[in-house]
Amino acid sequence: MENDKDMEQEAQDKTQLEEQETDVVENEKKEGEGEAANSEPQDPVAELQAKCEKMHDDYMRLYADFDNYRKRAMKEKADLIKTAAEGVLVDILPLVDDFERAISSMENTDSVEGVKEGVSLIYNKLISFLESKGVKAIDAVGQPFNTEFHEAITKFPAPSEDMKGKVIDCTQNGYTLYDKVIRYAKVVYGE
Repeated sequence: MENDKDMEQEAQDKTQLEEQETDVVENEKKEGEGEAANSEPQDPVAELQAKCEKMHDDYMRLYADFDNYRKRAMKEKADLIKTAAEGVLVDILPLVDDFERAISSMENTDSVEGVKEGVSLIYNKLISFLESKGVKAIDAVGQPFNTEFHEAITKFPAPSEDMKGKVIDCTQNGYTLYDKVIRYAKVVYGE
């Protein structure tokens, strides 16, 4: 939505600049026609001096308008970068609340099974949250070793012939964000 506002603002600024340029050209034409109509001889140096001052004034105004546009665009971009993660952070707050409830229930209970179930529910909620944001775990164990998704931490003799060149163990899961690897899976593969 802010991108639409930014695009509209840029279009308005571009239109204003074009209108100013058109006004400058039209004013120069009118001045030229007015001078041709005047049959009185004028001082050419004074005439050129006035024209130069007007052009300089127009240039300075145009430069100031562009400078203001540039500063506004930079400020809007900085604000957008600062608040880009706001939506994700707001969505993750319920998970923090769940963890706080789990911690307080761990202090008041002797049942390990209840705590395990609660932590498992929170974990599943976190995984579904990440999937809703486009983050997916990289499937590693049993898959052929692929350097585009896996980072080998060691080689190990394959336990069977069919496991040669395949991932035997995953020590740290890898993740993709919309099919772009954001963390490689750290794996042990068979040779």
